[in-house]
Amino acid sequence: MDPRQPASADAATATIVVRDVECRRGDRVLFAPASFVVAPGAIVWIRGANGQGKTTLLRTLAGLSAPAAGEIVRSGASAPPLYLAHANALKDDLTVAESLRFLLQLAGEPIDAHAVDAALERFAIASRRNAFVRTLSQGQRRRVALARLAAQREPLPWLLDEPFDALDAAGVAVLADVIAAHARRGGSVVLTSHLPVPIDDPAPLVVQLHEPAMA
Repeated sequence: MDPRQPASADAATATIVVRDVECRRGDRVLFAPASFVVAPGAIVWIRGANGQGKTTLLRTLAGLSAPAAGEIVRSGASAPPLYLAHANALKDDLTVAESLRFLLQLAGEPIDAHAVDAALERFAIASRRNAFVRTLSQGQRRRVALARLAAQREPLPWLLDEPFDALDAAGVAVLADVIAAHARRGGSVVLTSHLPVPIDDPAPLVVQLHEPAMA
């Protein structure tokens, strides 16, 4: 099935349905109308050239901005999506462990000390759990932000903007495992990445953004 032409059966059970959505930056249309379905258990990989509007589309899916045209329908049964942007949403004056607990609290997750420790351990940042965020490198900050994914238990929709950036090979492998496990337990993931997405099960569904037609 062409991901830009969702079947009605898929739309009926989808987490998110995108129909002929356009986004603008100022007066400029960023991409041709895009249509696709985000099903439970699916990973959707949004691709496009630099400046094509991938981040803008993710922000629109998150409800942070409105589409210039088209329609986004979210399942009434699904919880609000978790949106992880380029910025890591960490406060410099909190410790690593405090930051992760704060992010989980914002998402409505129960705060479990063992889950927090396990998530930090999984992303190889547990040794800095009591360090202040302001002392971390950019790569370490990214690991803390991503650790919230490992600590989440609810199958929320995830919207991830370039999640593999600033990670070494080991970090990329861990994140790929976390994303794949989330999808296999019924969560859905929409991500952007200029790097290959190293996930085979489930295989990502690629949605390519295209240049808008010239008037």
